[in-house]
Amino acid sequence: MLKATNAGFDTLDGSSGTGPARRTLLAAATGLAATGCTAAPRSGREGPGADGVRQPGVTTAQQSAALVLSYDLPAGPRRLRTVLGAWAGVLAADRAPSLTATVGLGPRLAPNTLRELPPFPGDRLDPARCGGDLLVQLCADDPDALTRTAARLAHPELRPRWRQPGFLPPHPTGSVPRNLLGFKDGSANPTAEECERWVWRPDGGTFLVVRRIRLRVDDFARLTPRRQEEVIGRRRADGAPLDGGREDDDVDIFAKTPHGRYITPLGAHVRAASPRLDGGARMLRRGYSYDDGPDDRGLLFLAYLRDPALFVRVQRRMAAQDELSRFSEHQGSAVAYVPPAKELWA
Repeated sequence: MLKATNAGFDTLDGSSGTGPARRTLLAAATGLAATGCTAAPRSGREGPGADGVRQPGVTTAQQSAALVLSYDLPAGPRRLRTVLGAWAGVLAADRAPSLTATVGLGPRLAPNTLRELPPFPGDRLDPARCGGDLLVQLCADDPDALTRTAARLAHPELRPRWRQPGFLPPHPTGSVPRNLLGFKDGSANPTAEECERWVWRPDGGTFLVVRRIRLRVDDFARLTPRRQEEVIGRRRADGAPLDGGREDDDVDIFAKTPHGRYITPLGAHVRAASPRLDGGARMLRRGYSYDDGPDDRGLLFLAYLRDPALFVRVQRRMAAQDELSRFSEHQGSAVAYVPPAKELWA
């Protein structure tokens, strides 16, 4: 099981971080905030704002398009500062509306006891879609802005590993978007207060889990609407639990009918993912759909959480009991430490 420890570092390359280089990077980071590139955060001190504590794109209100980039850094940590310096300049100069860039360090670079996610039963992982030394989540309301920014992030020290675009279907402002299965994706996400406990670490960092999940959309569509709801564990129309209530209500997985049957089926997706099975621990899901052709459509699953061990526990339960697994195939996987903005750009 993964266990994260406090980073305990001054700079990412082990240097003292003093002098002009440090000041230049910090100025570039604060310049990014001054351009208005980040949307209003849902929770507190998301950076790089006045205090530069947290990276944007985590609890920032979800934009309509995403692009996740993965790179290898063959020279290792000693060249990380060079790349980050170049990126700071690119991001400070990019004034695309709503653009956020969130940078994560893979296990080879992360200053933690971070390891790659273990294999899970049923995985069909393609090594070409997994891992990476540096992960970048770009989000904006203009997909073309993501492509332009991604092109400018190219650097001679980096070797591109994989990339995956994603999108949100049209949906009313402030509502939870639907995935390609037709169900709302992100219902009952943690509140701002819960993010303080379950997403953000005390130093302002967090962890990112990425999974590329191909969905058998046509097969799922052949189920009756009632059967679809039983597989998911929520109502299709409004995202509410099967026993009623509101969309943002947690599912009571222990609720039973007067005849003693569980209202939420034992194989329901939401049962396997329930925070009640992890002492209330939650992850912030920031998923996007992807469409790479009629035979390759699915979910770009992005989750932010304080400890990747939570995802490991949940995914193991899903592999064992989640009926949605019959309609999904995990093809890509990555995990990264998302440092505080003040450490990443300092």
